[in-house]
Amino acid sequence: MGGSLLPGFDPTLLLVLNLIGTFVFGLSGGIAGVRAQLDLFGAVVLGVVVGIAGGTIRDVLIGIPPSTFRDWRYLAVAGGAGLLASVAHATITRLQRPIDAIDAAGLALFSVTGAATALSHRLGVVDATILGAITGIGGGMLRDLLVREIPTVLRGGLYAIPALTGAGIVVIAYHTGDHTILFPIIAAAVCFVLRIAGLRYGLGLPSAAAVAMPDVSHLRRRRSDLASHLAGEEEAAGGSPSPDGLPPSGTTRDS
Repeated sequence: MGGSLLPGFDPTLLLVLNLIGTFVFGLSGGIAGVRAQLDLFGAVVLGVVVGIAGGTIRDVLIGIPPSTFRDWRYLAVAGGAGLLASVAHATITRLQRPIDAIDAAGLALFSVTGAATALSHRLGVVDATILGAITGIGGGMLRDLLVREIPTVLRGGLYAIPALTGAGIVVIAYHTGDHTILFPIIAAAVCFVLRIAGLRYGLGLPSAAAVAMPDVSHLRRRRSDLASHLAGEEEAAGGSPSPDGLPPSGTTRDS
């Protein structure tokens, strides 16, 4: 990453953060593989795929060779995480809260570093924000698809929104002239807190069914039923009104 674009992002620091995020998502992939009853090789492969998927998708969309394939350390870290998850899954799965915290930390790290990488290639505000979020959520989405589950990002809870928020803070701060490390740290913290709050308090967007507009044909049927009911009441009260608005036959109008 060019120092002239983001001086606050030292290349070594960015590499370390990316490797930490890769390890975290590699763990989640390995754990998912164990829960899906994959064999050892399958769990390790899933760990590798999940660990490098977000960054790979980002780089392909930017139009550059994926850094995860140009540096052996990414594959080694992701594979080691998948192997560790397979060997120590009995211990790891008992630590659900730490796992959730680690996953949230990986989401925050990847969203921020993904946005920074997009900015280093001179992408715009919207593009860099979306690519930052994709870097954070891409691995989790692919993990869920490979074990035949609906991706977490589509099932509710705060997942994509924290990623977009964290990436957006980095991008907006950069485009307003702040190129230091301060706002990336703030962005990662905000993303992490939002994700943890969503997990702890069950926060999230309402389901699509809850906000769907009522069926128009259903409303028309209800209106027709109501009109029929009112007509029946009028007939029971003394016949239907005449077209000219005069009282029904057999009745007199009060003077």
